[in-house]
Amino acid sequence: MAEAQPDIVDTAIAAGDFTTLVAAVQAAGLVETLKGPGPFTVFAPNDAAFAALPAGTVESLLEPENKDQLVSILTYHVAPGRYPASALAGQSGRIPTVQGQTLRLHGANGVRINSSNVISADINTSNGIIHVIDAVLLP
Repeated sequence: MAEAQPDIVDTAIAAGDFTTLVAAVQAAGLVETLKGPGPFTVFAPNDAAFAALPAGTVESLLEPENKDQLVSILTYHVAPGRYPASALAGQSGRIPTVQGQTLRLHGANGVRINSSNVISADINTSNGIIHVIDAVLLP
């Protein structure tokens, strides 16, 4: 029998390049949500994207008093539903987010979400898809 595919959180942990994102998801209390049935599409900033933020930004966001802001930023990276790369490439428009605002999609010459580039697409999980991006999106 085939082993069940891991969910979004377990996939991100196993990848090893999302330690900051995983720590932020844990600090924001979003682990159970992202382990839920979904489906979700996560535009996941890698550790290098978080490292590119101004010094102290990540540490500040992880403080308990900034949890609401952290939740807002993280849920801005999550779209309800599945958006495989094949549905994004060559397209432009807006993608709704769990946070409530929309992301700008530019699918010509690769795929850009707002000002970030999708650098690795279609990491399939049991409850959605992860696209790795090179910048942290701010609502």
